[in-house]
Amino acid sequence: MLLTVILLWALNLSVTKYILEHGLEPLSYATARYALAGAIFVGLTLVAERTLRIERRHSSVLLLAAILLWVNQVCFVLALDATTASTIGLLIGTIPIFAALFGVALGRERLGPRFWAAAALSSVGVSLVAIGSVGHVEGGYGGILLGLVTAATWAAYSVAVTPLMQTYSPSHVSAVVIGGAWVLIALVGLPVTTTQDWDLGWEIWTLLVLATLGPLVLTNILWFRVLHRIGPARATLAANLQPFVAAVLAVVLLSETLGIAQIVGGVLIAVGIVVARRRTTPAQAA
Repeated sequence: MLLTVILLWALNLSVTKYILEHGLEPLSYATARYALAGAIFVGLTLVAERTLRIERRHSSVLLLAAILLWVNQVCFVLALDATTASTIGLLIGTIPIFAALFGVALGRERLGPRFWAAAALSSVGVSLVAIGSVGHVEGGYGGILLGLVTAATWAAYSVAVTPLMQTYSPSHVSAVVIGGAWVLIALVGLPVTTTQDWDLGWEIWTLLVLATLGPLVLTNILWFRVLHRIGPARATLAANLQPFVAAVLAVVLLSETLGIAQIVGGVLIAVGIVVARRRTTPAQAA
């Protein structure tokens, strides 16, 4: 499940960048994509569970998750519009560090030297993959800051929703959180979407649908299941494979070259994941 998520996320970087370069504004893209995804999750949940009911004790966590996802997606599309997909891949490599810090702060995980060594090794691999792809970080400080906020908010979102998997299904959580995030995205993007030229051609619309069904709908379901099975810190560490997979897809689909730096970076990422396979120690109850 985790490898499927990584593959679709890696592909999503190239697909989204292509869509943004061919006429669709970042906030218009996010608004349309989340409207479709929210409708799909609501339909799936109502068919399978016949309710979208949420217990009152969970409402604040779900509201926080929706806000985090809203910030995450707005920063993601703006960052990808401002800089290269490889640069965003580099910055996304900081997700395990953010996830570990959030998990420790909340008392959910106790991470030893083995994990931190693996995270450092894997982060070096991510840096080599990205630097080998573009030669240097592009996009200015604004794009870099947006990319870092994207990584931090995704890590916080992953940590926040993990406990909810013991009570609700992934589609149920997604229906509520993505629906709430879409309302916020639509409000922020309203000035852009009202002036957007929606005559984009069937190719862009097809890519938009695929970017919704695969990297958003399917990956949300699988990602939640992975978080429940192995925890956010270990899952986000393995997600460091995403930049390397994205580079391979670029070679196959876009005829780009894969240099020695990317290859060495991919090996370091894989070694880091192997080093981190041992379970982290749960925090003792107070």
